[in-house]
Amino acid sequence: MRCYWDEEDVWFYCEVDAEGWVTRQIELEGPELIPIAAASLDEWQRAQAAGCLAEYDNRFGITAELPVAEWEGHDPEQLTFEEFEAVWETGRRQIAARAS
Repeated sequence: MRCYWDEEDVWFYCEVDAEGWVTRQIELEGPELIPIAAASLDEWQRAQAAGCLAEYDNRFGITAELPVAEWEGHDPEQLTFEEFEAVWETGRRQIAARAS
């Protein structure tokens, strides 16, 4: 799904599990849709277990901390897996290139 927060001019693209928790999230800012975060819950948990969470957060950000049913002020648009994956791959590649 994707949601737009106009007060921050950010699109949030989210992959959500059956319980409504975000498993992967990418945030695109401004009219240029610049990726500012591209976090995976699995990667975040592995980074936490490895003791390198700060590095992960600084590079990729974090996923939403609440299930989507508890979000306020959003109007989600459903996406196909392919639509999400295309945005995810492009954004992750751009963020990884900036961090190198």
